[in-house]
Amino acid sequence: MPLFPALSPNIYAHKPSHLISKLKIALRGENLLSSPRFNKGTGFTPAERVAFGLHGRLPYQPNTLNEQIERAYGQLQTRDSPIRKNTFLQSLKDQNWTLYYGLLSRNLKELVPIIYTPTQGDAIANYSHLFRRPDGLFLTFSEKDRMEEEFLEQTRGREIDLIVCTDAEAILGIGDQGVGGIGISTAKSAMYTLVGGLDPSKTLAVMLDVGTNNEELLNDPLYVGWRNRRVTGKDYDEFIDKFVQLVRKYYPHSLLHFEDFGVNNAYRLLHKYKDAHAAFNDDIQGTGAVTLACIMAAIGVSSRSSKRNSSPGNRSDIQGKRLCDQRYVIFGAGSAGMGIAVQVRDAMVAADGISREEANRRFWLIDREGLLYHREAQGESRGNGNHEWSKAKEEFVRPFSEKWSSVSSDAARNGTGNVSLLEVIQSVKPTVLIGCSTAAGAFTEEIITTMSNKLTNGEKPIVLPLSNPSRLVEALPEDIMKWTGGRAIAECNNALIYPGLGFGAILAQSRKVTDTMLIAGAKKLAALSPAIQATSGDAREDNYEYKGESLLPDFGAAPQVNFEIGVAVAEQAVVEGTASSAWAKRSGFAEDWAHSEVRDMVLGEVRDRAEKKVWVPVYSEYVYDKDGLSE
Repeated sequence: MPLFPALSPNIYAHKPSHLISKLKIALRGENLLSSPRFNKGTGFTPAERVAFGLHGRLPYQPNTLNEQIERAYGQLQTRDSPIRKNTFLQSLKDQNWTLYYGLLSRNLKELVPIIYTPTQGDAIANYSHLFRRPDGLFLTFSEKDRMEEEFLEQTRGREIDLIVCTDAEAILGIGDQGVGGIGISTAKSAMYTLVGGLDPSKTLAVMLDVGTNNEELLNDPLYVGWRNRRVTGKDYDEFIDKFVQLVRKYYPHSLLHFEDFGVNNAYRLLHKYKDAHAAFNDDIQGTGAVTLACIMAAIGVSSRSSKRNSSPGNRSDIQGKRLCDQRYVIFGAGSAGMGIAVQVRDAMVAADGISREEANRRFWLIDREGLLYHREAQGESRGNGNHEWSKAKEEFVRPFSEKWSSVSSDAARNGTGNVSLLEVIQSVKPTVLIGCSTAAGAFTEEIITTMSNKLTNGEKPIVLPLSNPSRLVEALPEDIMKWTGGRAIAECNNALIYPGLGFGAILAQSRKVTDTMLIAGAKKLAALSPAIQATSGDAREDNYEYKGESLLPDFGAAPQVNFEIGVAVAEQAVVEGTASSAWAKRSGFAEDWAHSEVRDMVLGEVRDRAEKKVWVPVYSEYVYDKDGLSE
């Protein structure tokens, strides 16, 4: 029996129709038509047109949402380039949220690359030249004394569940983009709504403008950001902290999502605030959680497949089923690579019961200078002078005692001692190879065949080229399969898990985003793997043979998949006690929250509450009420 029931043809099946209630609205006439949150355009019914003074403001014939989507899609197709489609969709979003998200949800695979990576990267790079109207909150270092006033101007009276902020130092593989980085905050917020089901009225995109070191922007007369070099050090830290304290003060139960900060700041800020507030960094935690799900699914597939192909009576050559049974080479030691290493390591410790130090030894990290290893006995030097390593990265640096300099061909040639990817693979014989380097084509046929040939005991090479955008991927899965004669398990679908992780944390009003919550989300995603589901049913596991099934669910099912992830994450928050006590109080159990039987009772309500909270793009019936909603 499949682990995940067949997806319903109703893409909003996770939102029961009886939970879509009437809305009391205070706006009328032009004010209502000008509100992207409440505007229906020609979707207003005849009765609503009378009640809200819309006769004469709209053409006669009402349209259903499906008819409006058909019209909007036709208009979109007249735009002849991705960037023009991007600007059309942004204009549509400015007019009618429901129509915007309805159009996207019916064309996920086609349109997400337009509103997100890769096209949004072009829109961000050209932000100052494409600028039409602001979207989000802009907080600028030069105006830091007015920060609280500006924050409250945009948020006063609003219920906010999600705040996505960026300083735009490391945008989508294109680097420092200054104030244009607001585009990644708005895009991430949109993805939380589209895939995660967050109400768009309860999200806030923030640009923390601390300047830019991008010379092209600094010299651009049309640049609309603060024309100054990036603030660093104590001034930077105080500015960021002032913002975070405002979030904690006014929205203590919100999720604070840090996006596209430079690698050093990304790690530092996440670890500074993650125990004080529900803070999350997709580059570090989201990518790590998706990769963990991929690895879990791939190990399950590989262990079953190698079991089938192992020699009778000899099961010692079956690929290990545990995370700690694998050898991991990660090509790319930036925020994504480090996030993957930390996430998988922590899951290994939690699931397999080994020590943190022992788990660290399962990883070999490679950056642009080669393998990370100590070149001197005291462990201070890496051969490149005064490079400073973060504490997190230092844990994964291979020890001097392994004598990696003797492996390096560069050591004999030019004395650098750099150890290449190929040399690492030849020595380590990894079972898992992960790419997050943005070095297109780095996983060559020689690299892949060497990895495959070194695994001689029935183990299958697991290769995950995950770099974004797709044009920078290290290798294509079809090439990997061809080079290994179909032996490898390959996946480059860097699926979205952060919307579900965020939805779950927000649903539980969790005080922080814990490693165990992330692992719960990854386990759920792995359980929904088509490749794993292909092994279930009546067929004996001994007869299973991997035939290239995807390790991750199809992106077209992302809203339903992320709903299930959100439920799993919220359940974990309830079980471990990080869910807000106010969450239990709504069920009348606050005084007994510490009792396990009470948590179990509340746990049973998680799915019901998730169904009530999840937002889907459908028109609610409106009733006029002068004391109703107005913004």
